[in-house]
Amino acid sequence: MARTRATDYDDKRNAILERSATLFAEKGVDRASMSEIARECGVSKALLYHYYDSKDALLFDVIYAHLQHLDDAIAEVDDPDAAPEDRLRALVHQILGVYRDADDQHKVQLAGVPVLPPEMADEIRAIERSIVGRFSRVLFQINPQLNDERPLLTPVTMSFLGMLNWVYLWFRPGGPITREEYADLATDLILEGVKAVR
Repeated sequence: MARTRATDYDDKRNAILERSATLFAEKGVDRASMSEIARECGVSKALLYHYYDSKDALLFDVIYAHLQHLDDAIAEVDDPDAAPEDRLRALVHQILGVYRDADDQHKVQLAGVPVLPPEMADEIRAIERSIVGRFSRVLFQINPQLNDERPLLTPVTMSFLGMLNWVYLWFRPGGPITREEYADLATDLILEGVKAVR
């Protein structure tokens, strides 16, 4: 007879993911052990293994849950019928909004994907490609000449996402600019720059 799932299974799993992300971000993916993760989560090691049979599975889920949430969130505001400039602005505001409370998950994504088994890493990269593709398509709408003589769309897209992805390193609440103001600033910088690229 199959074991039934506890009613609070998802809540416990989400708490494990959140606390694991913090530990992975603070200690490093390679140095955080399942024993430490169980202790940090306030559960027994046996219970942790009930949810995740390996550290790789847990690491994968931390990254996958973060990226899936990000992909869903930007899909929610992406309006293909909007003017490309407005569409880009909405995407940037949304991605920086999701990043607001996800510094640990973001650090784990950057450090963790290279150490995952290939099949897990491939699944993560598929979501990353979905996110990159959404931005790439909008940037191409803004300047269809980006790939005319040289393939510049990918370098432009990745440069722009680099601006957004590394915000956690320097942005501090209460600093000289709000997150929303930075979203507009980054969008303005890329809009003017993309239009100028030939």
